[in-house]
Amino acid sequence: MTTENEAHTEPPPYEPHIGETRQYWRDIILGVNDGLVSMYLLVVGVVGGGLDPAQVLLTSLAGAVAGAISMAAGEYLATKSQDEVLEAELALERVHIKEHRGLEVGQLEEMFSDMGIADADLDGVVSAFARSDEAILNAMKALEFGFVESERRSPYRAMLVSGALFLVGSLPSIIPFVIFDSNRTAIVWASLLALGGLFAVGVVKARVTRNNWLRSGLENMMIAGVGGLLAWLIGDAVGTALV
Repeated sequence: MTTENEAHTEPPPYEPHIGETRQYWRDIILGVNDGLVSMYLLVVGVVGGGLDPAQVLLTSLAGAVAGAISMAAGEYLATKSQDEVLEAELALERVHIKEHRGLEVGQLEEMFSDMGIADADLDGVVSAFARSDEAILNAMKALEFGFVESERRSPYRAMLVSGALFLVGSLPSIIPFVIFDSNRTAIVWASLLALGGLFAVGVVKARVTRNNWLRSGLENMMIAGVGGLLAWLIGDAVGTALV
């Protein structure tokens, strides 16, 4: 029996989805996070190896440019290749629908059944899709290939987003060596800025994924902190061995 309080309880406000940027969040997080981590570890390593501030700055600038180009090229090729594989699969699926229609309709029926559609409704649902080859293809896109047209990623946009954000992520570790002449001062500021940036990325990721922001931020920051310690030790060991 519903109580008076339960009857007047309002549902929570409607929360919209992320929308058209959803498919690019991988590039956003990966690009800026990789820039922050890679450049910080590089800077810590070469400072530990004994390079002077000018040499550290030159090394970090070269690393930032090379990393951004590599990241952009890798995302472009990976996204384009994935898109080409999907197009080839869809072309083959069109042939299957044309030449083996009964088999495809049978697969569709199995998929709908696995989704939990009641047996009493199954024939009607399958029959509705079976009236059109395009409807069968669209259903197969989602159910067999896990693909929705609105989620398709542009290779060019993925390339620009990942490459540009890698550069942005590189800046906190580079800027202190532009401003300060002391390695000690510069590496302290680089550490503060890079780790702060990583914490912020973790918080943003948590907001988007609706997880705990503090845990996500600390986790992201601690991974780079441990990596920075290892990079320093390795750089110091190599620098000592080369002297």
